[in-house]
Amino acid sequence: MARVLVLHGPNLNLLGTRDPAVYGTTTLAEIDRELVVRAKARGASLRSAQTNIEGELVDLIQGARGRADGLVINPGGYTHTSVAIRDAIEAVGLPTVEVHLSNIHAREEFRHTSLTAAKCIGQICGFGAQSYYLGLDAVLARVEATRADGYPRKTGQRR
Repeated sequence: MARVLVLHGPNLNLLGTRDPAVYGTTTLAEIDRELVVRAKARGASLRSAQTNIEGELVDLIQGARGRADGLVINPGGYTHTSVAIRDAIEAVGLPTVEVHLSNIHAREEFRHTSLTAAKCIGQICGFGAQSYYLGLDAVLARVEATRADGYPRKTGQRR
């Protein structure tokens, strides 16, 4: 059974009420419930966590080694600023998909750069809550392909 960890960064606990025109009206609890349903339907287990604290995100990423087969992460505002989160993703070597509710490339210029995406197998943005569901599908596909190939693949490595 594949094990996926979903990490939500700063301010995502405010989903549903924070700027609904940008982030939608779906709450974080609703996203997490749907992710569990979708993971279970694929024969996978899923746990999720949210924190506003950068160091806690680093600890959660590092703690995933040996406990998860893949990560889905929305680093929130840390996407554009955190070398520490980038380094943690690289260090654990788990297939990781970065997701964003909004299209960060169509927003303010400072949001166009992701420090973390380069250490992920991909980035999905602009589809609201669906970004998370697509991210789950993508990471599970990579985990399943890796198991079928019989060898582990480092983050960012192509088939």
